[in-house]
Amino acid sequence: MNEEQTITAEILRQVEARGEGKSICPSEVARSLAPEAWRPLMSAVRRAAIKLSQANQIDILRKGHVVQAGEIRGVIRLRVHSPVPAIDDSQEPS
Repeated sequence: MNEEQTITAEILRQVEARGEGKSICPSEVARSLAPEAWRPLMSAVRRAAIKLSQANQIDILRKGHVVQAGEIRGVIRLRVHSPVPAIDDSQEPS
């Protein structure tokens, strides 16, 4: 497994372990992979998170709200992707 695949797998493992509706900090991923030298991994973790978000596998949060790749600035958190349920407007209310 190359570095990107390792980081991707660790992000998915951690968000799934944390559970639906809960999030992780990207630094948790970096620290788990390189406890003594985690800071250099942060850019790679963020890049992997963006790819996972674009594939609808995770959500990237900023201040508790889902953000798109182009809106990422500052502190972010990651969680399992939570699709918005579609509204079925084909049925009239009773």
